[in-house]
Amino acid sequence: MRPFVPLALSSLAILASFSASAKPLPCEIHPAKHTSNSALPGLAKISQADALKVALGSLKSDAKHVADGELEIERGCLIYSFDIQTPGKTAIDEIWVDAGTGKILAHKHETPKQEAAEVAKDKTVVK
Repeated sequence: MRPFVPLALSSLAILASFSASAKPLPCEIHPAKHTSNSALPGLAKISQADALKVALGSLKSDAKHVADGELEIERGCLIYSFDIQTPGKTAIDEIWVDAGTGKILAHKHETPKQEAAEVAKDKTVVK
């Protein structure tokens, strides 16, 4: 039976990663579903400048360019979302910072193709 243990463990790891992505984010501020974009800054407890410092501080490289940053609702949470480009790399680091606590909620690397798909999706979604 021992040879099947690694397979069982890898299956559990895959299942855990799927269920983890389905969980709500552990954020502090949960705006009402139809909150207008103009009302979001009044709900945030930290400034965009402070959130950006947290996001930039989480990256190893000193040379960074902020391609985009916004306050928005993602998965029911009020977050600051930053797209940060590191010179010499094609991927973008997308970092979500909790607008209530200033903690990083998500950090992912996006290829130019993934970023273009996300931009296209955002244009079709009515917020």
